[in-house]
Amino acid sequence: MFYEVIPGKANAPDTLTYSFDEPLESGTLVEVSIGRFKTPAVVIKKVTQPSFKCKPITRILYSKPLPKHLVDTAVWIGKYYHTSAASALAMILPNGILKKRRIGAPKTEQTPSAPKIPLGQAQKNALEALQKAAYGTELLHGVTGSGKTNIYLKMAENALERQKSVVLLVPEIALTGQLVRVFGKHFGDKITMIHSGQTEAERHLIFNSLIMSDDAKVVIGPRSALFAPVNNLGLIIIDEEHESSYYQENAPRYSAIRVASFIAQTLRCKAILGSATPTLVDYYLAKKRGALVSLDRKAKAEAVKPQIEVIDFKNRESFSKNRYFSNALLAAISRNLECGQQTLLYHNRRGSSPLTICENCGEELLCPNCYLPLTLHADAYDLQCHTCGFKCKVPTSCPKCGHPDLIHKGFGTKLLEGELSRLFPKAKVMRFDADNKKGEGLDAVYDSVRDGKVNIIVGTQTVAKGLDLPKLATVGVVQADAGLSLPDFAAEERTFQLLTQVIGRVGRGHIKTAEVFIQTFRPEHPAISFAINEDYVGFADYLLKQRRRSGFPPYKYIMRLTIMMKTEATVLRKVRETVRKLSANPALTVSPPMPAFHERTAQGFTWEIVVRSTSRSELIRACEGVDSNFRISLDPISLL
Repeated sequence: MFYEVIPGKANAPDTLTYSFDEPLESGTLVEVSIGRFKTPAVVIKKVTQPSFKCKPITRILYSKPLPKHLVDTAVWIGKYYHTSAASALAMILPNGILKKRRIGAPKTEQTPSAPKIPLGQAQKNALEALQKAAYGTELLHGVTGSGKTNIYLKMAENALERQKSVVLLVPEIALTGQLVRVFGKHFGDKITMIHSGQTEAERHLIFNSLIMSDDAKVVIGPRSALFAPVNNLGLIIIDEEHESSYYQENAPRYSAIRVASFIAQTLRCKAILGSATPTLVDYYLAKKRGALVSLDRKAKAEAVKPQIEVIDFKNRESFSKNRYFSNALLAAISRNLECGQQTLLYHNRRGSSPLTICENCGEELLCPNCYLPLTLHADAYDLQCHTCGFKCKVPTSCPKCGHPDLIHKGFGTKLLEGELSRLFPKAKVMRFDADNKKGEGLDAVYDSVRDGKVNIIVGTQTVAKGLDLPKLATVGVVQADAGLSLPDFAAEERTFQLLTQVIGRVGRGHIKTAEVFIQTFRPEHPAISFAINEDYVGFADYLLKQRRRSGFPPYKYIMRLTIMMKTEATVLRKVRETVRKLSANPALTVSPPMPAFHERTAQGFTWEIVVRSTSRSELIRACEGVDSNFRISLDPISLL
């Protein structure tokens, strides 16, 4: 007998044919050989004997097949994102799947008596609307603190009662532990947690336990959890659906939101997208399809509207006591320390200072690989590149002119942490960003932060997402306009989302005090003014008009073509040739060749082309004739 299989190996052909002496059903996971290497593969179908000689399938890996929806998903990703089904399958299967591991006895499920899930009337109305909707994708647009988590819990409870499994996606590992705690109180050992911090062996054993189990499960994790091999999947929930981490930048590039929608359609189940600040595209599509459910009030009656003060950075009188923190913000921190309440300070830049310049000749210290500014990390007193990870000690003199005076300009979270420790020496100040080592991150110390043992929290985007801190009284945004100057169509949207999420950390009903201080050079900007008024609908209307005029999503599909070559002359020749070819198609709007945001590295020069069309199929067709040296990104969420 002969079988067509998809190999689970990146860059392999989409399908290959092998022989096997026994009947195999579609979805069976097997081991095959490609050249000298062994690789996993999934059986697609039985075929007639081909005219060429076939290798035999080496062995069957599991007695139960991979769930059909995952096989279909691998094929769909290949077509929809112009990649290979083999690459998609390689991403779905765990690393080390061919290894033999010691498997312990399965745990006996002892689900505790679940506490009742409290729902207010607004939550009940939203839940009823979601349950009435047909299968497919629904957007739950709920303001921060509106109780979306309890709606997730109730929907998961209903699914499990029907013996259906649930996949809950969260944007960050740091938030996974919090939701596991909440869901664990209700569903006990039915919870399975998946994340990139687990070892290869741990991920493999989790895969084994899920594929071999007939029990309904609740799988929680970042975007990779979407590919958990659960049987009878009945519900997908994507929390904070606006987060960029749901888009995979490495090949195969895909959006977990779009993949979840495909799976929901395939299985005729529901995919629930939840956010206080949904992406403009998802909001537009949901509204157009009548798939938008709004939750516009706080869940707790005790919730208070925060007092928001916008402080203009250009008015230096407001910063007479400190150059980074306004007088009003410093006074609020002092009050909180006296009352035993917390302050959260948000700034989306790591390190101490992002620029190091010679005071004599003006030479800027750049990364030798990326040619981007090196960031000072004062605690280690070294310079680091936040793009490639290059590190070096701070030189004692300018490498160009030899002058000893190097100055550090700008500020990051490490500098703010040190400044706060100096200003408030008795306070417990803690920083959370990508520089935290394993065991130092927010998830590792969440309980102590939640209990108020940390007085002042400083951080980047991690602290803006999904945190519910009972003792948090004040939020300060150190520089609200930092991302608005980036050359990207999504810059305003990201700024609005982050500000709204940060503001939503206070006023959740735990304490009566709720203050927000927004420091900015551009207080009049729409992204800032709409955010401080908590007006998502107004901002969406404003931005949709902007996008319609400029021809960006949701009104046009976009494709980004990026190429890196050793010499600038070669890369320019390639991009100009490609622009000429693509421009011959009247259905496409093709940008001129442009240097990428990170144009130059030690490997060469990177340029890009942005192609837009009202027809996504035209973009897919255009991919066929593109030089293989180009990296293709369909539906990118950013052009940086």
